[in-house]
Amino acid sequence: MSYPAPPEERITWKTRFLRFATWWHGGTINTRFWTSRFGELVGHDEFGNAYYRTIGGKIDPALGFERRWVIYRGESEGSATPPGWYGWLHHQTDVPPTESDYVPRAWEKPYLPNMTGTPAAYRPPGSLLKDGTRPRTGGDYDAWTPG
Repeated sequence: MSYPAPPEERITWKTRFLRFATWWHGGTINTRFWTSRFGELVGHDEFGNAYYRTIGGKIDPALGFERRWVIYRGESEGSATPPGWYGWLHHQTDVPPTESDYVPRAWEKPYLPNMTGTPAAYRPPGSLLKDGTRPRTGGDYDAWTPG
């Protein structure tokens, strides 16, 4: 069984074991088997993720539309899906980015990984986890004193 990965990625024994035993490392062996039988490769994005649909765009009778899915190159992270592919996966467009002239809008930001739970996570002003002291604001609590 071949893994759909860019040629520069070297498949090690550790990678093979993780793909076999876990779902968050690019799909399980069952996902890859089902993909090899019923899926057709539509394209890859700039991160090496592979996008599939049912062969020939066949309509799934249970869903009423074709199935579309992604096998992530590394760790399965939904935020690693570019906007063009996200729209295609969620049936917002019928044409995948490989067959269209999709150009990102000027207001679209470049991809940043989800940093939640890491030291680089966003900490708003006033957060207990942010370094330094919180600046005092006009609406701070003042204790009631009888009198």
